[in-house]
Amino acid sequence: MGIASGIRKQAAKTAAERQMHLSSWARTLRAATEEMANEAPVRRVEKDGLDVVSAWSIIGIFLVLAVAGLYLMSTILIPITLAVVVGMILGLVAEKLSKLGVPRILNALLLSTSVALLIFLAVNTIVGPLGSLAKQGPDMVQKSIDRVLPFLEGIKWLHITPQTFESGPMSINALLENTGNILHVVAGNLTPALVQGLVFFAALLLFLVGRVNLRKTIIMAFSAREHRLAAIRIINAVEQVLGFYFATAALIYACLGVVMTIIAYFGGLSVPALWGIFAFVSSFVPFLGIAVMTTSVAIAGILTHDTLIIGLIPAAVFFCFHLAMENLIFPAVMGRQLELNPFLVFLAILFWTWMWGAVGAMLALPLSLIVMAVVSELFVEEKAQPQLPK
Repeated sequence: MGIASGIRKQAAKTAAERQMHLSSWARTLRAATEEMANEAPVRRVEKDGLDVVSAWSIIGIFLVLAVAGLYLMSTILIPITLAVVVGMILGLVAEKLSKLGVPRILNALLLSTSVALLIFLAVNTIVGPLGSLAKQGPDMVQKSIDRVLPFLEGIKWLHITPQTFESGPMSINALLENTGNILHVVAGNLTPALVQGLVFFAALLLFLVGRVNLRKTIIMAFSAREHRLAAIRIINAVEQVLGFYFATAALIYACLGVVMTIIAYFGGLSVPALWGIFAFVSSFVPFLGIAVMTTSVAIAGILTHDTLIIGLIPAAVFFCFHLAMENLIFPAVMGRQLELNPFLVFLAILFWTWMWGAVGAMLALPLSLIVMAVVSELFVEEKAQPQLPK
């Protein structure tokens, strides 16, 4: 019995010593391997000029195809993009209604119906004045020719005489025929516009109904926790910047529209309410809107009054008021956190106007705000912390 016990103790001792030697050998081998890995030179794959050109060529081809896709699919993308932007603007209102206990579907119905009602009222307000302007078209053309003809006759190299407007492409009959062609083009595009309007309202309603689920889907698409938090910050920032900007801008531009109506009334312009609506809508297109509006008011004033200076007064008053509003009132209300580079905004307006026309010009600023919000959340600047005294 004692001999067997001694043998077992000796075997256990031998096994322990062997295990200790194996562990020591494994540690030594691991250390040697790590030392060799650290001493091994890092092999860098150097790219030549052809590789760089190939990479940038692929990026350029992708951008060209993306722009071509946006242009070719404009009929569908314009109403859907507009619906998403409007839905994100109304996101804050939808959240407040949800907190009050209003069901999500009823939320969507109320907000989409309100948007449709506002558009209907605006169109109904414009239809009457536009009809009266169409009836007065020939008289306005003749009056414009009578007013402009003395100035054109003074420019000798144009060779313009009263007979120029009695025959040829610049005659009244030719102008009326061209007006008929323009009306034909407008009537031909009316059906696609109605279809796009229906797509817009359907997309807006569905977006508002599934807005919360869409947020969750986008957030849960990321696996890492920090990426999900970044997605939440980006979505919240986009909705807040769009909602705050357009709520404030609509209020300020509505006041501008009222002022323009008063200017048109006292300036003797026809249909003052229509000028106010045009001033309100055009203000949402930076730079180009104020330029077109001021030019239109100046032309209308010159045609209305006999004196050139008196005719330019309404345009000058509107331009000064708009300039003061954009440079004093608007920055004071909006703050500097929503400032955009004017040159980049101008390029965005030109690009989206070229892509999607008038709707693209109105969407240029919202899309720029979205890009600004995304970039500001992705590339958060590290602010220097103040050093406390010791």
